[in-house]
Amino acid sequence: MPISETQISRSYNQEDIQQILHLAIARQVHEAEFTHEQLVEIATELDISPESLQLAEQEWQSKQGELRHRQDFNTYRRHKLKQHLGKYAIANTFLIVLNFLSAGTLSWSLYILLLWGLGLGLKTWNTYQFQGEEYEKAFQQWHRQKKFKQSVSTLFNRLLSA
Repeated sequence: MPISETQISRSYNQEDIQQILHLAIARQVHEAEFTHEQLVEIATELDISPESLQLAEQEWQSKQGELRHRQDFNTYRRHKLKQHLGKYAIANTFLIVLNFLSAGTLSWSLYILLLWGLGLGLKTWNTYQFQGEEYEKAFQQWHRQKKFKQSVSTLFNRLLSA
C-alpha cells in the first residue's frame, strides 16, 4: 500500500526555510518591490517579533552601507590603476622614441619598460584582489582617510558659516 506524499510529514530546518522563501519571493514577478508594511506583515505571519525585525533591518542597512563603501573603494582603485597605466604608456612611449632617435635601436628603454611593466602588473593583480589581508588593510586605510577628510571638511564648513 503506497503512502501518499500528503501523509508524510515534512520538516525543514531554518536554512531550508530561508532558501525556499527566498526562491518563492524571487518568483513574485508582479511585485518587484515590497513596502515596509508588507515586510512587517510577512514577519508577523512568520511569528518574528517587531524588535527582531527592526534589528535585522538595521543590520541589513549597515551591511548595505559597508557594501557601498567597498564598491566605492574598488572603483577608486580601478581609477588609480587607469591613471598609472596612462602614465606608463606616455612615459614609456617617450623613452622608447628617445632611445630609438638617439641610438637608432632600442636598448636601455626596454629595461625600463619591462621593470616598470612588472611593477604595474603587480599593481594590477592587487587591484583586482577583493579578498585577503592586504585588501582589508588597504580598505581600512582608505576608509579612515575618507572619514578624516569628511571630518575636516565639515569642520571647515562650520567655521566658514559661523
